[in-house]
Amino acid sequence: MTGEGTVSGVEICLDQVTKRYPGSQVAAVDEFSMTIPAGQVVVFVGPSGCGKTTTMKMINRLIEPSSGRITIGGRDALSLNPDKLRRGIGYAIQQAGLFPHMTVGENIGLVPGLLGWQQQKVRARVEELLDLVGLDPAQFRNRFPRQLSGGQQQRVGVARALAADPPVLLMDEPFGAVDPITRGNLQDELLRLQSELRKTIVFVTHDFDEAVKLGDRIAVLGPRSSILQYDTPEAVLANPADDTVAGFVGAGASLKQLTLLRVKDVDLDEAVTAPTDEDPAALHVRLTMQNSKYALLLDARRRPVRWVHVRELVGGGALSTLGRPVEATVTQRSTLQDALEAILTEGGHVPVTGQHGEYLGVVRIDTVMDVIRTLREEHEHDHD
Repeated sequence: MTGEGTVSGVEICLDQVTKRYPGSQVAAVDEFSMTIPAGQVVVFVGPSGCGKTTTMKMINRLIEPSSGRITIGGRDALSLNPDKLRRGIGYAIQQAGLFPHMTVGENIGLVPGLLGWQQQKVRARVEELLDLVGLDPAQFRNRFPRQLSGGQQQRVGVARALAADPPVLLMDEPFGAVDPITRGNLQDELLRLQSELRKTIVFVTHDFDEAVKLGDRIAVLGPRSSILQYDTPEAVLANPADDTVAGFVGAGASLKQLTLLRVKDVDLDEAVTAPTDEDPAALHVRLTMQNSKYALLLDARRRPVRWVHVRELVGGGALSTLGRPVEATVTQRSTLQDALEAILTEGGHVPVTGQHGEYLGVVRIDTVMDVIRTLREEHEHDHD
C-alpha cells in the first residue's frame, strides 16, 4: 500500500526486547528485534497467545519491557515519562474503548485537552477529524457512544487515536468486533486516511486477509513473538518462509491474491440508474429498451439506495418504495476479496462508491471470476 501524502510517521526500532513475567520460566516475548519504517503500516499477525499484543503494548509502555531497547524517531522510549510518551502515540483498540459518559466530541478531544491545547483549537480538531473519518460533525459531535453503531464507534476510536496528530498509531484488532461488511468499509477508510496522513502504524490482527489488505509489511509471529517472516504481503503470499507461515496463508493461493488486488484495478460496469423520484413507467421503458432486468436507484446525492426489478415497475407505487435496499457497497480501495463477499450479499453485482458515497459503477461476479481464472492460470504456469 503506497501513500500519496507526505510521511508524518517516524521509524520505530525494537532491539532484543524481552518481556518476562514474575514466576514464569518462559519469556512471553523473547529478544524481539525489528525496524518499522517511517510512514508504513506493519501488521503483526499470528495465533492467539503468540505475544503480538504484548509486543505492541511495549512500544507505548502499557506493558514495561524486562530488557531491550525501543527507539521512536531516534528517541529512547524507555527514558521518557510513560504518560508523556503515550500522549504522543495514537492507540485504537477493539470495540473502540470510548468513555460512555463522554460525548463523541469529548472523547476525541481528550488527549489534546491533556496536552494543554486551547479549547478553540480542540473544537476545530474534533470537527476536522469527524469529517476525516466520514462522520458529520453537526450530527455526531454531541452524541454519546451508546447512540452509535459499532462501525461508527470504531470510526470515533480512530479519530480519537489521531487527535493529537501523533506520528505513531498502534491498533490492536480495532475492527475485530464488527460485521464483515462494516469491517471492510473501516479497512478502506483506514487505507484512505493513511494515503493522506502517512503515519507509522503498527496493527495487530489474527486475520491473515486483513494483514494482506492493510500491511505495507507483514510480520508473521510464532511463540514468544518469534519472527517467522517479515516481508511485503506479495512476498509472504508467493514464498512462505516455512510450513507454519504456509499454514497461515492457507489454501487457495489464487483466491488469496484477490486480497492484493483492488477494485480500482478492474474495469467497472455500468448499471441502469435512476433518481428515486423518476416515473416508474418511464424507467420501465428505459430498462426494456436496454434489455436490463434491474435498475439502481440513487438518492439526491447520487448514493445507491435500492435495487428495483423491471417487473416491479408495473402496477403503480412510488419508485422510492419499490425493490429492495442496497445492503453492501465497495470503494475503489476495497480488495477484490471484499468485492466478492459483497457481490454474494447483493446477488451478482455490487455498487462501487466514491469518497462521499456517490455512485461510480458496479463490479459484476463475471469480472471477479475472470480475475480468479487468470490468477489460477498464472499460478499453474509458475509451478509447471
